Amino acid sequence: MAVLSLKWHHKGKRAAAGLLSLLLAVCSFALVSCGQEETMGENACQVYYLSTSETKVEQHYQEVTSDTPEGKLEELVQFLSTNPEKLEYKAPLAMGFQLLSIKQEGATVLLDMDAAYLGLPTTTEILVRAAIVRTLTQLENVSYVGITVEDSQLYDSMGRPVGWMNAEQFIDNDGNEINTYELARVKLYFAAEDGLSLISAYREKYYSTSMQLERFVVEELIAGPSGKVEGLYPCVNPNTKVINVTTRDGICFVNLDENFLTVVNNVPTEESIYAIVNSLVELSYINKVQILINGEVPSTFSTSVFERNLDIVTTLEK
Repeated sequence: MAVLSLKWHHKGKRAAAGLLSLLLAVCSFALVSCGQEETMGENACQVYYLSTSETKVEQHYQEVTSDTPEGKLEELVQFLSTNPEKLEYKAPLAMGFQLLSIKQEGATVLLDMDAAYLGLPTTTEILVRAAIVRTLTQLENVSYVGITVEDSQLYDSMGRPVGWMNAEQFIDNDGNEINTYELARVKLYFAAEDGLSLISAYREKYYSTSMQLERFVVEELIAGPSGKVEGLYPCVNPNTKVINVTTRDGICFVNLDENFLTVVNNVPTEESIYAIVNSLVELSYINKVQILINGEVPSTFSTSVFERNLDIVTTLEK
């Protein structure tokens, strides 16, 4: 297995703006490229920076020149370590701590920080992680990013170990802007293999605080099972669009487009409804759910307001 080890040396608080000093081990990777969503250059990559208020992360395009995987990684790390010309943004790796080393093994990249990293405010630390992970996982040969502190396990504010991270763990709520994150642990209901019953599974993800938690739940149901648990199947048409979600007096109103009515995986519409209802009622402040299609309750629905239905819930067979 090829291993890439990058060592980062700092000289003073602003050494991150200098050139990388790298020790490259022999490696062989396929050529990689970054995604382009704007017409900049064919080698444009998205680099995520923190706002000066440290309340959000925004993406900016930078041109990379290297043709090799290790060279592209080096350039992205340098962008992440160099404060941009615009004063309203901060580089995530120039926040008062030092990056001690970078090691790549296969599709994983491990960054080791010095102890000053532990002094970051909770919100800032999450945003730093989000910016680093979303930037580096654009590389085709990087799927997961890990962070350690002086070769020791990193823990979050709740005392839980922070493991390997990918871009999907940080929900991009609004195009170019990622607002403050919170970690959500929600209980979602997906279809069993027979399509006639539901199975619950917990999901942990960071989501933008500008997004309602109930909308986050609906969006995750539409996205389908994560694949980490076998035996779970999508129960909501993935083409479904969320028009809006509002909650009043314990009732959550979910307005979807007509794609919701198109059956997937032979899951009847009623089971799809209860997948949403059961998942939303798991939130302490929601008791009932009304599902609208383009602002109206379809005549085919058995009722206008739904309550939790555990009669169709089963468990995975072992």
